[in-house]
Amino acid sequence: QLQASGGGLVQAGSSLRLSCAVSVRTLSDYAMGWFRQAPGKEREFVAGLSRRGTDTAYAGAVEGRFTVFRDNTKKTLHLQMNGLKPDDTAVYYCATKSPAYWATPHTRANEFDYWGQGTLVTVSS
Repeated sequence: QLQASGGGLVQAGSSLRLSCAVSVRTLSDYAMGWFRQAPGKEREFVAGLSRRGTDTAYAGAVEGRFTVFRDNTKKTLHLQMNGLKPDDTAVYYCATKSPAYWATPHTRANEFDYWGQGTLVTVSS
C-alpha cells in the first residue's frame, strides 16, 4: 500500500515536500514515481526514481525545481517541490513498479503497478 501526504494550499514561489509511505519489505525491489493530474487534464509523469535509488528522471516542466528521493529507513518516497507555480496545481500520486530496472527510472504511468490515493497541491498566484 502507498499513502501520500503533504499537499496543501501555498502561494507561488513556495515550497512543499510530498511524502509517500510505502508498505513493502524492501524499497530497493521497487522503482518509484510521482505523477500528477490537474483538473480537466490527463495524468502526467512528474518524477521517477530507480530501484537503486540514485537515478532520477523529471518532466521538463519541473526539472530543476523538483527533487525525488527516498528514505530507506522510513520506507518513504519524497518529492521536494521548490519554486511552485500555479501550473503545478494538481492531485499528486505516488506509484511503484516491480520488477523494474535497477538503474533506470520508469516514466510511463502504465508501467506502474500500485498507486497511492493522491494528495492535492494548490498553488495560488
